[in-house]
Amino acid sequence: MNFFLLNLLRFLSVYVGLTTFLFALSNFGVRHASFYARCLSSYLTLVICATYGVLVSALLRLTGHHRQGQYLTARSFHYTMRWTTGVEFVILSGEQHLLSTRPVVIIGNHQSELDVLLLGRIFPPWCSVTAKKSLKRVPFLGWFMALSGTVFIDRGNSKSALKAFEGAAEEMNTYRQSVFIFPEGTRSYAKRPELGPFKKGAFHLAVKAGVDVVPVVCANYWGVLAAGERRFRGGKIPVRVLDPISTKGLTPADVDDLTRTTRDKMLAELVALGQTPEGKDAARKI
Repeated sequence: MNFFLLNLLRFLSVYVGLTTFLFALSNFGVRHASFYARCLSSYLTLVICATYGVLVSALLRLTGHHRQGQYLTARSFHYTMRWTTGVEFVILSGEQHLLSTRPVVIIGNHQSELDVLLLGRIFPPWCSVTAKKSLKRVPFLGWFMALSGTVFIDRGNSKSALKAFEGAAEEMNTYRQSVFIFPEGTRSYAKRPELGPFKKGAFHLAVKAGVDVVPVVCANYWGVLAAGERRFRGGKIPVRVLDPISTKGLTPADVDDLTRTTRDKMLAELVALGQTPEGKDAARKI
């Protein structure tokens, strides 16, 4: 045990030392130093917060409150990573929609790995995410997700995915538990304000559960993080929460129209956010 702790401390010392050194180099304008410094800082923050999430979710499960685990962990990640990377998502309007009604299906545009920090900012109490089934096997992160009530979806098996959504709809109404979904299904890594095609699962879930859809739109932040160009800098990224969209009286036959109109509203807001001073700064390449 002492041998393990000693080697862990040595590893952390080297890791933190290297990260600090890279941050120092970035202050002198060394190319790509900021990218690697913030990547290292982000990975360490994610592991620490996921470990915290595992412990908190395990304790909350003993008291029957494990569905609060993701909210508490998300907030810890938001505050910690704001300090370790200098990146902050700022909600310009509509935050009340995340808190005033429960349950709802919350959806958001998906740009990069940095969206984990977006979740840290917008995640309301009594909410859980959906995630691809393979993440369940990832150490720390997967353990935390499993303990805290994540809905795992097997994207390669439509019957399994449908069954998971049916179970999620039942749990939403039983426990008044909201769910967050990225309807694009994958990261866009977009260089400009644009959205990929929307998958219909989130909208089928909302209709089946009879709950509102709450769209969250995050401005394009290619200027803050662009992995292909080895760019990762600090900055504030604007977000707007749109008015809830009711599914009252809708049936599965209405899902196509619901998907299309919701995407249109989100795309219009994404473009509008790009014209704000905050949006221009997030997209600006330095």
